[in-house]
Parts: sequence; structure tokens; C-alpha cells
Amino acid sequence: MLKALVLVLALLAAGVAGADDVKVLRFSWWGGAARHEATLKAITAFEKSHPGVKVKAEYMGFSGYLERLTTQIAGGSEPDVMQINWAWLAMFSKRGKGFTDLAPYKALLSLDQFSAEDVAMGEVAGHLNALPVGFTARVLLWNQTSFDRAGLPLPRTWDELFAAGPVFRQKLGDEAYPLDGELYDMILLAQAYIQQKHGTAFIDPKKPQVAMTPATALEWVQVYRRLVDGHVATPLKLRASLGGAEKPTEQQQDWVTGRWAGNYTWDSAIGLRASTLRSGQTLALGEFPMLPGAKDSGMFGRPTLMYAVGRNSKRPELAAQLIHHLLADPQAAAMLGRTRGVPAARDALQALLRDKRLPPLELKAHGQIQAQKQAGAIPLPSPLFEHARMQKFMREVFETVAYGKTTDEAAARRLVDEGNALLKRIK
Repeated sequence: MLKALVLVLALLAAGVAGADDVKVLRFSWWGGAARHEATLKAITAFEKSHPGVKVKAEYMGFSGYLERLTTQIAGGSEPDVMQINWAWLAMFSKRGKGFTDLAPYKALLSLDQFSAEDVAMGEVAGHLNALPVGFTARVLLWNQTSFDRAGLPLPRTWDELFAAGPVFRQKLGDEAYPLDGELYDMILLAQAYIQQKHGTAFIDPKKPQVAMTPATALEWVQVYRRLVDGHVATPLKLRASLGGAEKPTEQQQDWVTGRWAGNYTWDSAIGLRASTLRSGQTLALGEFPMLPGAKDSGMFGRPTLMYAVGRNSKRPELAAQLIHHLLADPQAAAMLGRTRGVPAARDALQALLRDKRLPPLELKAHGQIQAQKQAGAIPLPSPLFEHARMQKFMREVFETVAYGKTTDEAAARRLVDEGNALLKRIK
């Protein structure tokens, strides 16, 4: 009886010791079902190659993710590894101290897999706060079949784009548009025109101030209005009447049937846009329109997503190993596929190319973006441009334009004056 009791106690003690030996890492991300499933597989592979390590997955949809993460960071209870947007570096780490500095773990991260430019995108005030999953930019997608029906070639210039609106209305009807997009899509497309013409985006990329003059901001508003009033882009009022102004393009019936024939969107969204088109329709990548003499394409590009390590992580070295696995390990790349866009890490990208995991249209878009990027024609925007409060402000201003509640001049003054005031508060 005594021997049995001693044996039970010994087994219990061994079990407690084993539990204490397990190293737990918390990893949070957002996404859809495909991303969740692929990431869980990659986590399992990491655990198998790191005995004694348990990765606690904390995942959800995008809605509510930022709010939860903000609360966690404020309370010092953030995950060890977290998926973030690039712009959030400006929110959580204004001086580079909001996340663990990854520089001491360079050897574990295999930074030679990334370009120097990609690595620099995660640096804040001399601290390596995060690494990019990939690089994404806005591209123009066209329904070739719809343009054929309208008797038009795919637009290659701004003039051809603006001229397509009246032709679509005449040939295909009042409900047909060459271009669809949410309000933010059209804000960005109009900004691209201004950036090409004047060499400046709305916010200065190097300091927290509005870079546009009042006259340039007025032209920005007028280009947006020209897209809508010229029957080039679907009006906000129309989108709002069809189930919500922010309803994704691929869920719009007029896109499915080819009545709306284009979209200005992230290259990582190409698969989604193509997935709902009716049989017999062909989606094509358009040339990005350029004004004569423009040196800056105005193509809006930035890191797709980033991985950062929490400032309060007790296992930063192990967290760095997990980031390396997710970003650069070929086995993990095969599992993750394109669930976070085209990877930036060399070996991960080569693994997808070797296995022919990148569809032709997405590969073509990736090539278009890389060519512009390497030519220096896609300057990194100010992260404050995508700050949640700045996004809300810009949308509100352009909504008043879309619904005819203000003049173009008044909207331009607000963009400059109130934009500068807001930047002083959030910088």
C-alpha cells in the first residue's frame, strides 16, 4: 500500500514538472476561415519542431481585433506574437518602444531573406519593431468581357478612364459603370492623380502635417467628383442603396454580372474579386495610368501585414523563432499559401513559385508592383494616413461631398485645416 502511494505521488510530481517545462507562446491574428485553418497547421508544424513549446492561438475576424489589441497593450497583457497593420506602429510605438526590439534576434529571423527596404518598413526610431509578411499595393482590375461589350479597349491613361464613363452609359445603360469601389478606394484613386501631378500625397510621409496646399486639396476633391459625376465610378448613394456603402465589390450583383466592370483594390484581393464573376467573363490586370512626366506613380503601397513581439513578452527569443517560421520557412509557406498575400521572404516566395501556387493574374500584379517599387515610384505613405482617426475624418469629409452637403472649396479647407489639427493630436 505504501509503495503504491509513493508511486502515485512520484507520477503526480513528474506530471507537475512536465507541465512546468512547457513553454507557452500566445499568438494573435485576424482573418477568415482559410487563413485560420492554414495558420493552425503552420503552428502545429512549429510545435512539432520545437518540443516543449505550446502556441496558444488567439484568432478572430477583423471586426473588434484592433479594439481588443488596444486594450491588451494598454493593460500590458498583449500576446507574445501579434499580427498588426503597418500603420499601427504609429499608434502603439511612436518612439520605437511599444514593441520588443527584434534587432538582438536578427540571426534567428534570417533578415537576409528580406530586402533592406522591407526590413526598414518595420523600423521605428532605430528599433526593429516588426517584420512584413509581404508588400501590397492598389491595382486596377478590369472585366475584359464588359469592355468588349462596350466596344472599348482597357483604359491605359487617365483620359481613357474618364472617357469610358459616358460610353458605358450609352452602350450598356445607366446602371453600367467602368469602375466600382468603396469610398476609400475612390479617395485613393483620386489621390494617385494628384500625387502624379503635384508630387505629393495628402500627408507628408516624413512629418505629421498635411502636404497638400488648399488649391491641391481642392483639386483632389474635384478629381473624386469627376470620377462620380462623369459616370466613371459607382456613386456612394448607389452603393449605400444596394446593401451598404462598404459592401465588398465581389458581393455586388452588378459586379457578378459584369455591369460594373472594374475595381481599384489591393493585389491580395484579386482572388476574391474573381471568385464571384459569372462564367464566361475574363478578369484582366490594367496598366496603372500615368500623367505625362510624372515621377511618382501615386500607386498606394505598404506592407501587407506585419508580425511584432509584445513589449512584455517573457519569451522574445522563442517569439522571434515563431515569426521566422511563419515568414520564411518553406514548409510553413506551403501551408500558408496566399492567405496573407504574396510573401516577402525569398525562400517562402520561391516555394510558392516552384509549386505554382500563385495564379497568373496575381503573379502578374505582383510583378507590376515590384517593378514600380524597384523604380522608386511607390514611396511609402505616412502611417498616419491609415490611422483610425484620420481614416474616419477623411471619410466624413468625402461623404459630405458625395451626398452634396458641402461645396468642394469647403471640403478642401476642412481637409487642410482640420487635417493639420488632427495630426497634431495623434502624432
